Amino acid sequence: MLTSLPLVYLLLMAAVATFLFSFAMAKWIPVRKGKVAWPLISVACCLGMILVGRLQYQHWSAQHMLVLYSFGWTGLTIGLFPSRKLMHKYATEINEGVKREKYEIPARYQIALISSSIIVTFLGILLS
Repeated sequence: MLTSLPLVYLLLMAAVATFLFSFAMAKWIPVRKGKVAWPLISVACCLGMILVGRLQYQHWSAQHMLVLYSFGWTGLTIGLFPSRKLMHKYATEINEGVKREKYEIPARYQIALISSSIIVTFLGILLS
């Protein structure tokens, strides 16, 4: 369904998902190099998904992989939203030089991240 859209629209969807993720991560994890690193990581993941899709037995097209990337990255951003304050706290502690032996992440944050990512990615599969 979404794969029948022109490639420009799919690239726009991927760019919006990348911007949303990069903006959120730069805001939640205040690291100097984060504003450059997050978009580069996102683009590398997108290109990697397209490459892996082409290497699969069923040869997923670039359009399919762009839809899955857009939905997956959006689901990841939504899933990380509840833990934003905790990530910000840990990042500022690390920037100040405080080192913990273990960084505790409550189960509710893990469940939110995993369930959001799975549900939105499954929705992307259905709509592609």
